[in-house]
Amino acid sequence: MSNVYHNDDRRVVVTGIGVVAANGIGVDAFWQTLVEGRSGVGPITLFDASHLPIRIAAEVKGFDPSIHLPAGIKWKRIPRQAHFALAALDMALTDAGLSTGSLAKSIRQVNVCIGVSTSAIEVVEEAAHNVYKGHPNHVRPWVVWATQPHCVATTLAEYIGTRISYQTVAAACKAGADAVSNAVEAIRTGRTDIAIAGGTDASICATTCSAFCTSKMLSCRNEDPQRASRPFDRDRDGGVLGEGSGILVLESLAHARGRGARAWMEICGGASYADTFGAPTAEGLGVCMSLAMANARLDAGAIDYVCAHGPSDVVIDRVETAMIRNVLGSRAYHIPVSSIKGVTGNPLASAGPLEIIACALAMRDNWVPPTANYRTPDPACDLDYVPQARRMRIEHALINVHGMGGGNTTLVVRRPPP
Repeated sequence: MSNVYHNDDRRVVVTGIGVVAANGIGVDAFWQTLVEGRSGVGPITLFDASHLPIRIAAEVKGFDPSIHLPAGIKWKRIPRQAHFALAALDMALTDAGLSTGSLAKSIRQVNVCIGVSTSAIEVVEEAAHNVYKGHPNHVRPWVVWATQPHCVATTLAEYIGTRISYQTVAAACKAGADAVSNAVEAIRTGRTDIAIAGGTDASICATTCSAFCTSKMLSCRNEDPQRASRPFDRDRDGGVLGEGSGILVLESLAHARGRGARAWMEICGGASYADTFGAPTAEGLGVCMSLAMANARLDAGAIDYVCAHGPSDVVIDRVETAMIRNVLGSRAYHIPVSSIKGVTGNPLASAGPLEIIACALAMRDNWVPPTANYRTPDPACDLDYVPQARRMRIEHALINVHGMGGGNTTLVVRRPPP
C-alpha cells in the first residue's frame, strides 16, 4: 500500500461496518461477546462430524437467509459465504447511512473488493456426491456459478447496482485484509471516492474439516469447545476453524465529510510481506509491521495496541510474539496485545476485517478486547495479552494477519479525524 496523498481529502476512513461471526450476528452481539470473552466455538452441526477426531468449530449460529438477507435475493443459488457477505454488506450500508439506491446515483464508480480463502467447497462437495452416487442430473446448473472464486464479489456488485468495479483476492487468512488494502489504495490514488471491502468464508464442511484434522493444526478439545482456542496460552494445542464475514464501507475523507458521515476510524498505513523460504512460519510479520508503520509515518512510540493474528498455534503465536518484540523493542512490554480468535475461532479470509471492526469498536468505547481463554503464561510468549477486557484509550493500533502459504499483512489504524 503506497502512502500517496494528493491532499488530506484523500485520507481513507471507515464509515460503515457489518459483521456476521460465530460469536454474534451484528455489531452489538459481536462486540459484547468479545468484551466478555465469550467464545462462539461449539460442536459441529453443519454436517455429521462424529467420525472425525475433531468435532468442534466456530459456526455462525442462528443465521437464516430468509431473514438476514435483503429481500429479493435468490439465496438458494449462492453459497453460504455469499450469504454472510451479503448480510454484512447490508448492515454496513445501513451503518454508513447509505443504500444501494444512493450508491447507484454516485457520479464515480464504487469499488468492491472481497477476500476469500477458497471457493464454496460445500457446494462442490454436494455436487461431487451426486456425481459419484450416479445422479449427475441432480447437479444444478447454478453450481457452475456458485463455485467460482469471484462469486461473492460479483454477487455483492450485482446487489449494489450500477457503476461498479469489483475484484476478488484469494490469499488464505490474509485475503480480507488485502482486499481492504486494495480498496484503500483505490481511494488514496483517486480512482474512487467510496469502496466496499472485506472478507468472507464458510468452509466448515466434511472435506475441509477432514483435511484440517490430518494437518494437525486444530485443537482436539472436543469436550471443552469454548476453551479450545486459547491464543498465547502455554497449554494451547491448535486453533479452531471458523466462518463468517466482515464488510467495511470505506470513503475518502472529503467524500465522508461532504455527506456528513460519521467515521469509525482512519486506515493510515499497511503492508504485505512474505515469509522467507525456510524461515519459521509468520517470520515475515516483523518486516511487515515495520513497513506498515513506515507507510503510516509512525514509529513504535505511537502504537497503543496490537490486534494480533494469534491463531492459538503452538509455533505461530511464539513467532508473532518475537516479531512484535523485535519491531517495537522495549515498548512491546508496555503495549496490550490481544487476539480475538479465542472467541471467533479462525474465520479464514474474514479474520482481518473482523480485527479491523474490533479495533473500531475498541476506539469507540475505550475498551481493549481480551485474549479469551488466556490463563497460563507461555515463557516464550511474554507480552501483555490482556486476560480481561481493559479500559484504555487507543489512538493507533497495529492489526496483524498471517495466511497459509507464508503471506503476512499488517494494517495501521487510528482514531478518525475530527
